Amino acid sequence: MELHALLAASPALLITLSVILGLLVGSFLNVVVYRLPIMLQRDWKQQCYEFLEVNKKDQIETDQEKEHPVFNLQKPDSHCPNCKHKIKPWENIPVISYLALGGKCSACKTSISMRYPSVEMVAGILSGLVAYNFGYTWLTLAIMIVVWSLLALTLIDYDHQLLPDDITLPLLWLGLLVNAVDLGFGVSTVDSVIGAVAGYLSLWSFYWIFKLLTGKEGMGYGDFKLLAALGAWMGWQSLLPIIILSSLVGAVFGIVMIVFKGRDRSAPMPFGPFLAGAGLIMLIWGPQIINAYYSTLVS
Repeated sequence: MELHALLAASPALLITLSVILGLLVGSFLNVVVYRLPIMLQRDWKQQCYEFLEVNKKDQIETDQEKEHPVFNLQKPDSHCPNCKHKIKPWENIPVISYLALGGKCSACKTSISMRYPSVEMVAGILSGLVAYNFGYTWLTLAIMIVVWSLLALTLIDYDHQLLPDDITLPLLWLGLLVNAVDLGFGVSTVDSVIGAVAGYLSLWSFYWIFKLLTGKEGMGYGDFKLLAALGAWMGWQSLLPIIILSSLVGAVFGIVMIVFKGRDRSAPMPFGPFLAGAGLIMLIWGPQIINAYYSTLVS
């Protein structure tokens, strides 16, 4: 039996392979989450120097820039930040290597952050969940890409209060394309386009109303683009449930952090992780949630 026929006939095998794929992608996402913001900061810094016409000899380099003149998703090779030990391939197997090494660098025994295996496990579990819900289809692969992107955006926004265009914009175009070619997600091209436009304009309008009333910026343009991408994927009908769900979760999280962690009320809190979380829930269980929501309004 050919592999595609076997995967179509065996949901358990499909889910297992999807989990393994998710674990591998999760390892790559750890690289993206750490390196992409640094790459962007370097690029912005260089653009500023060029705009201000600063001579090369007058440009200030950080220690990291001196140590790693080339810095992208491939270079430098993965290494321990403490002793610079180059990570061997067998030390980079998702989750397994972390457990085998006891959560420590094999050279200097410095503890490795639990975030790395956690991201890998979350990516694996979510990939298996997508495969379970959507089966052996091209749509499954497309939605996995969305899930992986949302996971990366969540962590980057949490760390840096930044939602990179390098992820949000391709996500938006992919949503429009998937619904235009009709991979079976059930969203029309018209609803997808309106969802993208309405998603961007809704938060953009809120941003300016809030800024005019308070003189403060309530959110960033990355949030507008992320909601536009979610609207492109799930149509305009999903926008209100996403906004309500993300706002509720964000409010609860903020209250918990203030009460139990002593967080400063005036400290900015990224909204992207809550949008991403609400979007993930809607991606997988959206039709049931929307039907329940609108049936409640009608009744």
